[in-house]
Order: sequence, then C-alpha cells, then structure tokens
Amino acid sequence: MSMFTRRQIIAVAMATSFATTPVLAQNTPVSIALDWTPNTNHIGLFVAQAQGYYAEAGLDVTILPYSDAAAGTLVANRVADFGIMGTVSLYTQRTAGADLIATYAVTQTETGRVVFNADRADIQRPADLDGLTYGGFGSAWEIALIKTIIQHDGGEGAFETVTLGTSAYEALANGAVDFTLEVYTWEGVKAELEGKAQRAFRYADFGVPDEHTTLIGSSQAYLDANEKTAAAFIAATRRGYAFAVDHPDTAADIIMAANSDMLTDRALVVASLQALVEGHYLRTSEGVLGTFEPAKMEAMGAFMFASGMLKDGNGTALAVAPDFSTYYTNAYAAGK
Repeated sequence: MSMFTRRQIIAVAMATSFATTPVLAQNTPVSIALDWTPNTNHIGLFVAQAQGYYAEAGLDVTILPYSDAAAGTLVANRVADFGIMGTVSLYTQRTAGADLIATYAVTQTETGRVVFNADRADIQRPADLDGLTYGGFGSAWEIALIKTIIQHDGGEGAFETVTLGTSAYEALANGAVDFTLEVYTWEGVKAELEGKAQRAFRYADFGVPDEHTTLIGSSQAYLDANEKTAAAFIAATRRGYAFAVDHPDTAADIIMAANSDMLTDRALVVASLQALVEGHYLRTSEGVLGTFEPAKMEAMGAFMFASGMLKDGNGTALAVAPDFSTYYTNAYAAGK
C-alpha cells in the first residue's frame, strides 16, 4: 500500500470536515464584498447560498455587489465581514497597515497570463516584448511582473505602457497595443469563444512565483470577535466550491439565476467554469480545496518585497521583509 502524501492527508481531512460544519443557533448575519462583477471566481458563494449551505450553518449571508471601493478596504474598515481579493492586493494593503488576513484560497494556482494576438510572428518569446506597447491597468505589480518576465528571458525589460483598464482587451484585438495581461479563465476563455486567436506566456514559467490569484479575506478583529461565525461561513463556502467542481453545469445555472441581469452568456460561464475545474484551479488534482500553500505565499511575498512594492503606511518601501505567515491562515479552510 502506498503512503499518503502530505497533500492527500490534507485533502482527506478537508473532505471529512464537510460533515462537521459548525452550526450556529440562529441566523447570524455575514457580509462578503465582491472584487468585481459576478463571475466564476465567485461561484462557491452563490452555490452555498442557493443550496442552503449558509442557512444550514445558521448564517444569513449578504453578497455585497462590486463597488468603487476595493473589497479589502471595505473589510479593513468593517463595512464587510469578508471580501474577495487577490494575494497582491492583500499584501500591499496589509503591509500599509490595513487589518486584513486571508482565510480561504479560491484558486490554487495563477490564472493570469501575458497575452498577445496569435498572428504576431515577431513575438516568439518574452524578450521580444522589449520596446513594445503594453495596455495595462496602472499598478506597480504589472510593471514588476512584466519586467521580470522579460528579463528572465534575457531581455532588458524596457517597454511602453498605456493605462487603459478593461479597454485594453479591445485595444489588443484591434492592434492599438501589442500585449496585455488577462485572466485566462475568464477573458482568455471569452476570446476563445469569440474566435480571437491568442498566444500567451505564463508568469510562473519566466521567473514570477506562482500564486493563489484569488482569495477570501477578513480582518483579524472580525475573526477574533466572531470565531464560530467565521468558521461556519468558510466551511459552508468551501462546500459551495466543492459542489461547483463536482457539478459544474448545475453551478453555472445557479450563478446565472442569481445574477440574471449581469450574466447572460451561458456559454461563457460554462466554459469558464470548465477551465477552472479541468485546470485544477479551484481544486488541485490531489484534492486540495481552499487552503494556502505556505511556500507560494512566502515566495510571492519575497518577490513583492524585492521589487519594492511593499510599503508602510507612509508610502516608504520596507527595509526588512515582514513575516508573511501572519498574512494568512489555514485554520478555517482546514476545519477549525
């Protein structure tokens, strides 16, 4: 008989803990803020709500719509109890003084990539991006990421930047910019469905650490004051994501029904969820769902620190790297 690996042991523990989801005595209110308009990264929330997992746990969950304020800002200022955010935003906000801590890893591996039109014969490797124009979103993370990818391939890391926001995808399609960044499991899938031929470079193949791109975070103050509620919420949410992985078609119908005014393209929702499931983004091939891999969290923190992106509340880059193990916890996702 073969020995269990560490990941298999964790997976078994997580699976069995579904049966012991904490149940509260009454309908306890919990709010979670979205990081963007509803999409398949959020599917576990809507499934848990529709399937009654929250109600079974004694929770009355409100999914707050995307707003101009970042989800991390809403959480840190006690406007929301939980929020969908990214590892990069978590690290920058917490380092600057925000009371934030990651509690559930929605994605187990990076979903982003550098993308360009497939007919660009002049782009065969990252070094070929030197001197070209990048259509971006205006963050220091993008510059550090692209520069690292190019330099890792032997280039100088010199490129022009135009801040376009989501208009970058249209600009790429019509040739106004040479390359951009996209989330493969949404924008990339959409491009495939629309017949837009693209090629891409995966970050982790060129010197950028792999990461848990999307996560659910809370504040330490909330967790300390609401330990049982937090445990019940994360456990029920994990059930929602597990259901979505095991029953993607039903899950797609659920999220579309809950957001019928915004999600109208069923083919996109189904294909996106299929990419998340088959690519083992939501649950690894070893069965890991929701927990953070310490090595990934440490590597991304070290990368951001070395790139000068981690700054204190006064905007001064840190001289000493913080203890990144305090930026997240697996206690709730592993069944506290």
